Amino acid sequence: MRRPAGFTLLEILVALAVLGFLLLGLTQGARFGLAAWDSQARLLDRTGDLQVADRTLRRILSRLVPLDDDRRPGLRGAAHRLEAVTELPAMAAAPTRQAVVTLGLDEAGRLMLRWTPYLHARWLGPPPTPQASELLRGVEGLDIAYWPGAPGGGWVASWASPDLPALLRIRILFSREDGRRWPDIIVAPKRERPDD
Repeated sequence: MRRPAGFTLLEILVALAVLGFLLLGLTQGARFGLAAWDSQARLLDRTGDLQVADRTLRRILSRLVPLDDDRRPGLRGAAHRLEAVTELPAMAAAPTRQAVVTLGLDEAGRLMLRWTPYLHARWLGPPPTPQASELLRGVEGLDIAYWPGAPGGGWVASWASPDLPALLRIRILFSREDGRRWPDIIVAPKRERPDD
């Protein structure tokens, strides 16, 4: 006697179990892939802001202008704040390409860059309102150091000289809970002159 053609109940149950394991593996793999993609996108967004801030600071600090005015040095700096005269890029909408820039943290932990046009003469009217730009959020600390360039010298925490320092170092600090880390930004203002 011949058996009727088809599958037994046991064969169908085994096939369904194998199919279930395959589908479970595929969904877990897809879930892992999407989570990794999302994590990478968030990381790139955070480091993208750091890269923009790094490029902006390097461009501004490499274009510092030494002043011949004894009453006002071209760079006044403290350990957590910096004010200097620099050349703005050619595309900047300003009455002059030179500007007084101030770099520092505000109370909300934002790294702020403020600038006003620099004129060699005195303002006859009220000085223009400083323009402000937020470079980074969530900054816990900003350390600025200055290398005078003299043999045997070292990094100093403040600067108020008509001459520019040989090197500037900016260290941006984030909280331990924040995953962002960035190496020190070191610029030689007397030597570096990037193109516009």
